[in-house]
Amino acid sequence: MLRWGFRSLCRSRTGGSDAYSLKIFLPVASLAAPLSQIPAEVRNYREYHFQSSHGLHDIRYQIDQDKISAAKEPVDPFALVSDELSIITNRLQSMVVSEVPKLASAAEYFFKVGAEGKKFRPTVLLLMASALSMPTPNSIAVEVASSFQKNMRTRQQRVAEITEMIHVASLLHDDVLDGADTRRGIGSLNFVMGNKLAVLAGDFLLSRACVALASLKNTEVVSLLATAVGHLVTGETMQMTTNAEQCHSMEYYLSKSYYKTASLISNSCKAIALLAGQTTEVALHAYSYGRNLGLAFQLIDDVLDFVGTTASLGKGSLSDIRHGIITAPILFAKEEFPELQAVIDKGFDSPANVEAALDYLGKSQGIERTRALAIEHANQAIAAINALPESDSEDVLIFRRALVDLSHLVITRSK
Repeated sequence: MLRWGFRSLCRSRTGGSDAYSLKIFLPVASLAAPLSQIPAEVRNYREYHFQSSHGLHDIRYQIDQDKISAAKEPVDPFALVSDELSIITNRLQSMVVSEVPKLASAAEYFFKVGAEGKKFRPTVLLLMASALSMPTPNSIAVEVASSFQKNMRTRQQRVAEITEMIHVASLLHDDVLDGADTRRGIGSLNFVMGNKLAVLAGDFLLSRACVALASLKNTEVVSLLATAVGHLVTGETMQMTTNAEQCHSMEYYLSKSYYKTASLISNSCKAIALLAGQTTEVALHAYSYGRNLGLAFQLIDDVLDFVGTTASLGKGSLSDIRHGIITAPILFAKEEFPELQAVIDKGFDSPANVEAALDYLGKSQGIERTRALAIEHANQAIAAINALPESDSEDVLIFRRALVDLSHLVITRSK
């Protein structure tokens, strides 16, 4: 009953789907910081969120779309690249084939129809590739230009495939570490086939990703994706080894979120820009888009873990707090109700402690403030798209608009 009441309260405070209609542009912080500064920038979260939750109900939100006004109507980002996504899906299924049937079956588990997900990361990367498309100089023969463009697009598609394999591998390993029994609305691989095979399947996917990465013959792109894999391990280790002080730190939480979620998207976006022959400045804008979109995605994920349902999320709601993982909504609630810290310190093995934490969260503005922080990161992602060099190509502008619309979907999604 308390949980039902809490969810009702959260829904009433967010005001339904129209409460965050994104109708005023929020100020954003400096963009395109050097990559070496990104983790510190993430930790300095107080630049990005409201110091006080007072007056949040009176604020409406919006994304600035001035520089992409040529694309008047909203577009479906997934529909724009659906044909390419089908190609990538088929290639992924062929890339995870193994002479060991059991390993092949495990490796392709989340690439099968009905379990493949929406392929969010490949969609972002394919949209970014088209948004950064450059006109071919008139001095180049049409046949040569066509061949060059086709080869470049194939290499960018390969980055999307590599990124998806790395992502799925990380899911397989995470489910083993978390003891999860569902994923994407079906039984998790470790639940269906056991922990050992799930770990080996994840390792196999990473090995296939490495082979594909080497085929690109681009040392900077290899370095970017290898860095992202290292960050996934770093983030998971941070989550597993959090001490009492770190458990209560928003800076630590956002650093972990960058490593676990945003790094792979941001470094892959930068790789797409580099393969397109773009400048370092443009590559950093692509990186900034991916980083902020990834952080917004994770923040909304944390909200949905409290206000979503098992059916809509494809996993058990309240899974984080039941595993002792403290996320943004609880951290914000603790700022309003310091006594919540005593509940956190006791741990969440007891259902009574979980209910007590939910009670404090329901009385706080933790959900609203987490949404607000996610929206600020979404605005920064859009600012990165608006900072790209101007283009006269209608097609390029449509794909840039799609990247904007994708940020809207991240903020307003229910699963």
